[in-house]
Amino acid sequence: MQKRARTLLVWLHVVTSVGWLSQALALFTLLLHGLNTGDVNAFRMARVLDHHVLAFMGATSAFSGMMLSATTPWGYFKHWWVLGKFAITVVQLYVGIFVLSGRLEAAANGDVSAWTPVGTALMVVGFAFQTWLSVAKPWGRTPWADPKVKLPTASTKAFVLALTIPLVDLALGLWMGHPMPLTMLVVVVAYSVRRAARGRRRSSDASGRGTSAGPARRGAAAPSPR
Repeated sequence: MQKRARTLLVWLHVVTSVGWLSQALALFTLLLHGLNTGDVNAFRMARVLDHHVLAFMGATSAFSGMMLSATTPWGYFKHWWVLGKFAITVVQLYVGIFVLSGRLEAAANGDVSAWTPVGTALMVVGFAFQTWLSVAKPWGRTPWADPKVKLPTASTKAFVLALTIPLVDLALGLWMGHPMPLTMLVVVVAYSVRRAARGRRRSSDASGRGTSAGPARRGAAAPSPR
């Protein structure tokens, strides 16, 4: 059951990532068409696509990817390729939410910036690079990876939670009339903090086992020489 739930989470991540990429390409096409023809309807359609579809796909793709890192031994900071994907995703979310979304709103109202399709194109390039990172897995481990500590894969409940939460946020978004990835944000932060605390405990336990030069823990008797 655990393996099936994890496979479903991987499937959700792949589907939403492909959706995010394809919708970013559609957004780029609409923006270029609007700039070339002066058709304000192209900018309005781009705004609808971003507000009603791309926002949810992007949030779910980021959430599912982060939860896969948090619920498996991969973690966030043990491998350069995972850390790279994490950093790119955070930048994409920031640019999409705080930069492009506002510019699309302005373009739909007639205030068009030629830099808007450039930002969208950079997001597409970021997706392509992330895909290469997932396939190639380059650069090995980071200096922060402790080879003595390997957290186990999470329980079935954790994967089921990760599969359910996007549906909760989708329902909230439909009810409120705009994207609301609040539940996903709370869950991924809380679960990541919990896993990090568990990793620190395991690292402390591993370093406290002791060596032949001394006792493993406080109060333990040192081995007698033979």
